Amino acid sequence: MLAADAPEDAATVMKKAKILIVEDQADIRRLIRWALEDTGHQLYEAPNGSLALDLARTMQPDLVYLDVMMPGGIDGVEVCRQMRAEPQLAQALIVMLTADASPATKTRALEAGANFFLAKPFSPAKLLELTEVLIKKRQQQSAAPDPGP
Repeated sequence: MLAADAPEDAATVMKKAKILIVEDQADIRRLIRWALEDTGHQLYEAPNGSLALDLARTMQPDLVYLDVMMPGGIDGVEVCRQMRAEPQLAQALIVMLTADASPATKTRALEAGANFFLAKPFSPAKLLELTEVLIKKRQQQSAAPDPGP
């Protein structure tokens, strides 16, 4: 069998995703970037909610890691809510990140439309694993046939 005829494994077939990292603390943005930089996914960063929305509208992310508590008037929950209200952004998978893992914060995030909630501190290995699972899920959803009316 020629190498060209060999079946491709799932990692080879998986399309590279656009990932937006929204975090006001530069060291946490760096940690997330470090955990994901060898995946081949396109990584984008924003330090606050307002810039995150502007960037998301331009690059249309597949996956967003979104800090809940950010200064500047637009927190992560509001960013999530606004993304869900915009058709071109509504399909992005959103993982809310926060040091406040209280049930109330988790409920607010999920009610705003978050797909997943990840409490800080988190391990880079867990973040990488979650990323690959979510990207695979996103691509399977995109590839699913439209059931029609």
